[in-house]
Formats: sequence, C-alpha cells, structure tokens
Amino acid sequence: MKFFETIRNIWKIEDLKSRILTTLGFILIYRLGSFVVIPGIDPNQLANLEAQTSSGVLGLLNMFSGGAFSNASIFALGIMPYISASIVVQLLGIAIPYFQRLQREGESGRRRINQITRYLTVVILLFQAPGYIANLHAQLPDTAFATSGWGFTVTSTIILTAGSMFVMWLGERITDKGIGNGISLIIMIGIIARLPFAVVAEFVSRLEEGGGLVMLLIELVVLFFVFAGTILLVQGTRRVPVQYAKRIVGNKQYGGVRQYIPLKVNAAGVMPIIFAQAIMFIPITVAGFAESEAATGFAATFANFTGFWYNFTFALLIILFTYFYTAITINPQQMAEDMKRNGGFIPGVKPGKKTMEFLDSVMSKITLPGSIFLAIVAILPAFAMLAGVDQTFAQFYGGTSLLILVGVVLDTLQQIESHLLMRHYDGLMKSGRIKGRTGGGAAMY
Repeated sequence: MKFFETIRNIWKIEDLKSRILTTLGFILIYRLGSFVVIPGIDPNQLANLEAQTSSGVLGLLNMFSGGAFSNASIFALGIMPYISASIVVQLLGIAIPYFQRLQREGESGRRRINQITRYLTVVILLFQAPGYIANLHAQLPDTAFATSGWGFTVTSTIILTAGSMFVMWLGERITDKGIGNGISLIIMIGIIARLPFAVVAEFVSRLEEGGGLVMLLIELVVLFFVFAGTILLVQGTRRVPVQYAKRIVGNKQYGGVRQYIPLKVNAAGVMPIIFAQAIMFIPITVAGFAESEAATGFAATFANFTGFWYNFTFALLIILFTYFYTAITINPQQMAEDMKRNGGFIPGVKPGKKTMEFLDSVMSKITLPGSIFLAIVAILPAFAMLAGVDQTFAQFYGGTSLLILVGVVLDTLQQIESHLLMRHYDGLMKSGRIKGRTGGGAAMY
C-alpha cells in the first residue's frame, strides 16, 4: 500500500527520521510539563479553576495551553505571551520606521526582531503571571495553598515566566532541529490533547440516547466535510502571473520566464477570529459591572454563544478584522516596487502605480469570499451545539482550533514531502503536491 511504502521511505532517510523523533521528544517534554503543578498548590483542589476555564476567553487560553492553564501548571501561561508579543511587534512594523527598516534588512533584521520579541514576551509575562496568581487566590480555597503572601507570588511569577520561556525555547528547537513550525506545533498539540476526551464524552452521551450511534456517525461525516472545506480555505490562492524581462549577462540569459504570485484567499489566517473573540467579551465584562436591567439583558444576549445576535455580531467582526489584518500584512505598494526593481511586470498592467492598484483590487475581491467563509467556519460550533453536539466536541467543528489544526498539519506534511522529493522518493500523494500556508509571523498561528 502507498501509506506503508511512504512510512518505509521516511524511515530510510536518516535526517528526516532524526528530525521526526526529535520533534516527538520535545512534544513529550512539553506534555509532561503541562501536568507539573506550581509548587505550593494542592492539585486535588483545582475544581473551581477547571470550571472557570470551561468557556470564554479563559477557555480559549486553556485550549491553547493544552489544559495547563486549568492544571495550575508551570506551563500555565503557555506560548500565548510570545504570540501576543509577535503580534505587537508586527503591528509596530507598520507604524514605526525603525521596525520597517529591520524588516527590510534580511537575516540580521530578523534576528534583531526576534530578540525584541523575546524581551517583550518577558515584559508581558511579568504582568500576566501575577494576574494568574491573583486569579488562583480568587478561585481556590485557602487550604489549596501551602504558603501565601508576597513570597509565594514572587516565586510563582518567576516559575511561570521561566515555564513560558522554556516552552518558547522548545518551539524554537523544534523549528531548528525538528520538523514543522515549532510554535504552531505546540499550539496544535495542546488542542489535539483535548480531542480524545471530547470524542469519548460525545460517544458516551450518544450511547445514552436511542439511535445515538447513527447520530454519532452522521456527526463524524459532517466533521469530515467541514475539514475538507477548511482545507480549501487554508490552501485557496489566486495566482497572479508575473513576466520577467530577458537579461543577457555574459553568455547567460536571465529572466524571460513567467512566474506567479500566490495571493491567499485567507491571508489573515486565524487572527481575525482571535481578535473578534477578544472584542466580544468586552461588552459582557462591562455590562457585568452595571446594575441596570437593560445592561443585564444586554449581557445575557451576548453571553448566549448559540444566540442569533452573538453569532451575527461575531461573524461581522470577523469579516471586518479579516480586511483590517489583510491590509496591514499585505503591502501591494511594496510588492509592486519589488517587482519593478527585479524587472517583472504583470501582463497587461503597467509597472508601478497601476500594478499596485491591480494587486490591491485583486486582494479586495478575494478577501470578501475568504472573510465570509472564515466567518462561517467560526460560527459552525454554535450550529453544532444547537444540533445537540456536546460543547467540547463541537469546538472541533470550526473556529480557532480547527483552522490551527488544518494549517499546522498541512505545513508539517509539506516539509516531510519536501524531504522525500529532495531525495528522489515519491511524495505523500499519488497526484499533486501538498501546499502549506504561505507567509509567516503571527498570522501563521
């Protein structure tokens, strides 16, 4: 069979085999660390914390950390502070000339940006870690703490900061020594860790109903089609042809070939959903402090995750943020200038300003269907819950978790296939090649 032949080919390549085993080893270290509780906390009294992280923003953080957040683990803050720092640095690259200059300096600029991102991560952690400790004191009984006071807060802050920096280091080592993007893999592993429990919970709940197994089979078939549609969204591109002029240097001819610029249908990745989810919890929080009856009714409307107004507003915000994030990450003017500098042009379009306007027009046209499809994927879990699917299992029908899973798996498989093709083996598919996500930065997460 093709599958077993591919496994044998992978095992024959020593470098690829070593990279895969190294990746699995680092992932195992990360998963073991997510169960190591902060010293001084009784792990048997975390029920209130687990209940708090069942939904909302804290539920999202708990999902990204693979359950470490609800375990009061040394990895509780996970990789999210690093991603937050990456987003901030990426946004600074739009407004501040210093960061724009670093982005154009190639490898040296990239190293400097990475260094700044790490420093900013530590700063974010020094604010988030005491907040997490304060939340533990608010949620857990006093008997759950062996010690208290500033000594416990300071030592726990150091431990949480060191834990997140170690997780970041693991991600970088996976990228360098393993296979795939390490940071993305760590997030994906945290999401996948919840999948077996979600499937078992759904299976048990369906067994208690008459004809439940038939419904479970229908749910799995629908989930398969949702995965297929999400793959189309992640891989969808509009290829813009670029012709390069011929140049004669000595006895060699350069250029004169046609290439393509792959413009992503969903260039913003998963970021619009994350931004929209953060915004959606602001009015609920504000209304929670108000005592008027109108504010209470408003909070109840937007606290209903399966309600019409919540999902309508959520989808609208995703569409708006998709346009916003695409606008700040894709620069048609820079693309047009680089194309002109290298002697390239789009057939039928004048170089310079006309090329910029053409690329901007194409991005605007393909972003609309991409943003609508992204919004549909984001609200699919609400439809799944309305159909009777367990809330934990319904999260895999769409939203952030599904997009991250699909994107990271495609990226990793593409790298494995590249190793196979480089050594003259067949790819992972009988026809065609696997395409991963293009681009980088925070949009990859």
